[in-house]
Amino acid sequence: MRAGHLRRNSIVLGATTAVLGLLFLYPTSTNRVGGPAAPAASAGIVTTAPAGRGGRATTVVNGESALTRYGPVQVQVTISSSRISAVKTLASPSSGDRDRAISAFALPILQREAVTAQSATIDTVSGATFTSDGYRRSLQSALDTAHFTK
Repeated sequence: MRAGHLRRNSIVLGATTAVLGLLFLYPTSTNRVGGPAAPAASAGIVTTAPAGRGGRATTVVNGESALTRYGPVQVQVTISSSRISAVKTLASPSSGDRDRAISAFALPILQREAVTAQSATIDTVSGATFTSDGYRRSLQSALDTAHFTK
């Protein structure tokens, strides 16, 4: 009986090795379909303009590129008169039609929410969990770089 037990273990080990070998040869992830991701814009302050005639100092900051399961997300924040005036998406998941559709739907919502909330504390867009998470991380990175506080 003991010998049979050892034999069963060796069969399982062999099957496990075969499965791991197949996963190595045939990865199931489709994250990189369509070629490598576009290079991220450098993070940090892009421009700073002193207050002009309108009394508005403007700072434009790129957030860090946040890697998600489906590709990178990176945003650029414009801060005018100590307020978030605009958020622009520099990179988003776009390796397939579904990724592009999700980004096209979710990113305008996330942009509106960020400007309204004046922070990175915004809700996740339903159906775009990974994109929302990456967006928040990149946005928070930009706000931290700009020393922005609400």
